[in-house]
Amino acid sequence: MLYLAKILPAIVLPCGLTILLLILGVTLRKRALSVAALMLLWLSSMSLVSDPLMRAAEGWAVGRPAASAPNAAAIVVLSGMLHPAPSPAGHDEWSDGVDRFEAGIALAKAGKAPLLVFTGGWLPWHADARPEGEVLRERAIERGVEAGRIAVTGSVRNTEEEARAVAALLRGHDAAGSRPLILLVTSAFHMRRAGLLFTRAGLSVTPFPVDFQTSAAPFSFMKVLPGADALQNTETAVREFYGYLYYRLIKRN
Repeated sequence: MLYLAKILPAIVLPCGLTILLLILGVTLRKRALSVAALMLLWLSSMSLVSDPLMRAAEGWAVGRPAASAPNAAAIVVLSGMLHPAPSPAGHDEWSDGVDRFEAGIALAKAGKAPLLVFTGGWLPWHADARPEGEVLRERAIERGVEAGRIAVTGSVRNTEEEARAVAALLRGHDAAGSRPLILLVTSAFHMRRAGLLFTRAGLSVTPFPVDFQTSAAPFSFMKVLPGADALQNTETAVREFYGYLYYRLIKRN
């Protein structure tokens, strides 16, 4: 199911649809389908299109300093920041979303919660890799966070499993109240779906979005030129829309 969840959405994302339209255009000898494929690829690769899509996925949120966050029972930092580097020592490097880690450290040092929780992100196609939370725990200690204030969940493979694991962990730590308040730290585009799942898991969520993918740059001619970064943002935003709708409308439990 995990593999299907990663593969199936690709069919209806811009890249997958472009390939499908090209195949149909060649097979059926329909030039209009091939032209539509190229137009879809071009539009998806323009910042003029990807920026508003990404901002919508981010819920038009804005970044804020750690000092502005309320106090909570725990700071929860979601996985998705590391990848195993091509190294004989199995060294892990930052891939994306390092702002999640930095925000978690800042919130912990600001005294916003007694507990800093990292999730144990792990994927079967990186079977030999350590769960991400274990690596982040070591790096947080190196950054001056007391070891006794850090907790790591068991291995989890997606956001739904992260939510359930964190809820179980906090119950084990006797967090205050039947619905512990957490400061949820994740990429802004991922926050809407993550907040839904953590709320369903029985937690009260205060979002602390980071890792914003667009800038406040004014319009320029460069925004209509195709680019890989814009295409990636379009794909990420559309995938998040699909994921949120899936959990909101189909998988409600």
